[in-house]
Amino acid sequence: MTTTTVHAPATPMRRILNIVRLHLANPWTTIILPWVILGIIFAGTLAVWALILSVASDTADARDGLQYSGSNFFIFVYMLVVAVQAISITFPFALGFGVTRRDFYLGSALTFVLLSAAYSVALTILSLIEEATNGWGIGAQMFTTFYFGETPAERLLVFFLAFLFFFFVGAAAASVWVRWKATGLVMFFIIIGLGLIGLVALIFFAQGWPAVGEFFATAGLVGSMLWSLVITAIAGVTGFFLMRRATPTA
Repeated sequence: MTTTTVHAPATPMRRILNIVRLHLANPWTTIILPWVILGIIFAGTLAVWALILSVASDTADARDGLQYSGSNFFIFVYMLVVAVQAISITFPFALGFGVTRRDFYLGSALTFVLLSAAYSVALTILSLIEEATNGWGIGAQMFTTFYFGETPAERLLVFFLAFLFFFFVGAAAASVWVRWKATGLVMFFIIIGLGLIGLVALIFFAQGWPAVGEFFATAGLVGSMLWSLVITAIAGVTGFFLMRRATPTA
């Protein structure tokens, strides 16, 4: 007597989670390498700061300068690269296993949200350590600079929004690449560049810079960062519809 096992079809959520697992199957690019590079940048920055303090004639003035650092912006920009690689490289492989374009993009989007949350929590923890150690013992600020917020809650939100922004802009760029390859990607950045130039020109000729400054001053750091969700959403929706018509051909 033989028995036959009938496997129920995978649910939509399970298919999406399978894409998440696919993206995280090799953690080197998405998890390990960013922290290795950030660790090297952090160590190098601390060494430079310590050297500056050792030779500075006015250590109080030198410590004021240590409160401004953009060295950790690398990790945000790198996530744009991660998004581009995750979609452009994994897309043909996933389609080879019968994954739909819709499930692939939704799974990729969920991966980016989860990575954004994880990285935001990690950077917030580092900011707490930085505060507890009085700036790593030398009064320096790498994770607690003013443009990340004054409280841990503000930093967590700012980190999260920044990661989402770069992830989904990268996803949109990757979707353009998959859809139209190099020509489309070049046009994509040309359009963005022309749009930014046009916006700056419009504000300049309308003498609107005071109004722009007043807007950001009124909105504050968190309010200004929340506006980035508009661009993040546009990039996410654009990437979704482009991916629905994309082909994995070279």
